[in-house]
Amino acid sequence: MFRRKRREQAEQVVEAAAEPSRESGPWDADEGHPETDRIDLGGLRVPHHPAFDIRLAALGDQHVSVIALYEESTLQVQALAAPKSAGLWEEFRTKIRSSSSGLSEQDGPLGVELSGEVESEDERRQIRYLGVDGPRWLLLAIISGRSAVDEKVGAEFVEFVKDVVVVRGTDPMAREEPIPLRRPSEATPQQEPGAPSLDPFKRGPEISEIR
Repeated sequence: MFRRKRREQAEQVVEAAAEPSRESGPWDADEGHPETDRIDLGGLRVPHHPAFDIRLAALGDQHVSVIALYEESTLQVQALAAPKSAGLWEEFRTKIRSSSSGLSEQDGPLGVELSGEVESEDERRQIRYLGVDGPRWLLLAIISGRSAVDEKVGAEFVEFVKDVVVVRGTDPMAREEPIPLRRPSEATPQQEPGAPSLDPFKRGPEISEIR
């Protein structure tokens, strides 16, 4: 009887540990997070949004970021390795601002962010930089196009970022090194417990490559 009670208490502790400690992410793979419909891309598990055109951007032979296209707008999400001692987002903000005078800091739904107008390919465009420091990682999100000024469209991208899961892994990585990604077809199929069946290619070649 006492053994059964101890076993039940242990199970309750495990269940409690798996529950999210925050209202929203981005999440670390090792912390409790909601079991929602996500696409496993290796270093990132991203929400399945039926209206988004999802692509992988590559640097050389390595996939390094996720691109989401929606309503004449673009969201780029990338995870970078960070040291245990401190986060990188404050340092990154300083670097970004030093390279562009058209950006300013403001409080956003994920904390301090940068927003403003920058020049790219001989044209001016609106852009937002969002960053979230996690355990040994930085998740960097860049929103550009209509969504940078349209709150309704921008909110769709923010909610997407809030549900991203970062899989840092235990391998040693250099500071600011991109956490590698992979196409779903290159990964062993892993569906999060309780999540509905997912076919990432249901609407055609949504996950293509950008080089």
